[in-house]
Amino acid sequence: MLQTDRYFRLAWLGAWLLAGHALPAAAQYAASPTMTLEAASDERRRGLSWSEGDPVLRGSVSVPIAPGLSLDGAATTLWGSDRHGGSDAAIDLGGTYARQLGGFRLTAEGRYHLFPGAIDRGAGWSYGEVGAIAGFSLGPASVDLGARYAPRQSGIGGDNLYLSSSAAIGIPGTPLTLSGHVGRSSGDARDPVRAARLRPTGNYWDHGVAIDWYRGRWSAGLRYADTDMDTSDSAHAGASLIARVGVTL
Repeated sequence: MLQTDRYFRLAWLGAWLLAGHALPAAAQYAASPTMTLEAASDERRRGLSWSEGDPVLRGSVSVPIAPGLSLDGAATTLWGSDRHGGSDAAIDLGGTYARQLGGFRLTAEGRYHLFPGAIDRGAGWSYGEVGAIAGFSLGPASVDLGARYAPRQSGIGGDNLYLSSSAAIGIPGTPLTLSGHVGRSSGDARDPVRAARLRPTGNYWDHGVAIDWYRGRWSAGLRYADTDMDTSDSAHAGASLIARVGVTL
């Protein structure tokens, strides 16, 4: 398993180096980087709190390097998250390629998640995943179907597959967008303790709805998130209401 992790990290590094070599060739592409700063009352992903229910600060940047292709990075405070080995932050690095075909959108992405400050560095807490999303837009409404897969890695005690569907609609005449999603996490658990990071009680469903406000560079939102887990067996996996505010630079 350690050898698999090593190959995965080398492949990820190679992809970033190739992207770096592609930058000069795409120098004529004039799109500007997008940076966002955000504060939220919780960092909840796939129905699980990554910050133990504590408020977080998040910064992200997306750098276009060619039409449809961008390199992305984000850093989120975790304040010593037990879920991620006492890590003080989650750093997400990756790339996204999107293609528009009429009303359809096809997206491929890769992400590597690092956890600075996590204990037991020898065992490793970082992990990577790849994903594909197919979407359709009609006026102010959109629907997306997604699949994201993390191959077997020691950091997550096996592999992990996340299948999701989501929908969003902009409310006409207002700066508001209403959205909702449902997702299913499953996978093979070779190390039950590590696998519990992403699936505390085994395979599970999560769902949520959100309303977001956008005005110029500013945005704010309120999101309800929940899972079908028995919360007596898993902390920070039950119903939660999360507020956020952000600015795009």
